[in-house]
Amino acid sequence: MTGPARPPGDAGTATVRVVLADDQPAVRAGLALILGGAPGVDVVGEAADGDEAVRLCRELRPDVAVLDVRMPRRDGISATRAIVTDVLADVLVLTTFDLDEYVFGALRAGAAGFLLKDTDAEGLVTAVRTVARGDGFIAPAVTRRLIAAFAATAPGASADTRAALGTLTPRERDVLACLGLGLSNQQIADRLVLAESTTKTHVSRILAKLGLRSRVQAAILAQEWGLPTPPQP
Repeated sequence: MTGPARPPGDAGTATVRVVLADDQPAVRAGLALILGGAPGVDVVGEAADGDEAVRLCRELRPDVAVLDVRMPRRDGISATRAIVTDVLADVLVLTTFDLDEYVFGALRAGAAGFLLKDTDAEGLVTAVRTVARGDGFIAPAVTRRLIAAFAATAPGASADTRAALGTLTPRERDVLACLGLGLSNQQIADRLVLAESTTKTHVSRILAKLGLRSRVQAAILAQEWGLPTPPQP
């Protein structure tokens, strides 16, 4: 990936800085009202299309970019790919539909989370905070079908990706298996008796070795491959 890495933050103590992008002013205003009113969340920029979203992320370096998938000029998929490739922010994708080709495209582009637009205010805030912590988030209504569809396509079906599994250390395989269980970094750390910072390092190395863009992709592959569950301490 290109571009400078964003400075690490602690979403548990620092304010989560958010850029919003939606081409509907009323929807965008509603999202800003919800997130701006949540403790520890600051909406630092709003965009009406994907080009503006990428520009704002490059300029402001937020923790999370909340993107609609269907926008003019540049859609949410292309915007996600640009933001993730240049390590500008983690991306939470909003969609009106529970699943469509846009969601699959955003997953392949490296989105860290997926949320339906009809999610309530509490669910939206929770998703943003979860993604800001470095954990993946998929709305429950999306999960099963998303996993089934993605597991049958790239990169899970790639022979190179499967071969790369053999390059993981035993501890990295344990962490990957925990990702497949949907565990957060802190939950993985507790289960494997690791520091949370060590868990984050393992996740980063797993993504690099497997050629993946997000922990959501890694979680789906772990479920597809049926990795054995690490024992409880």
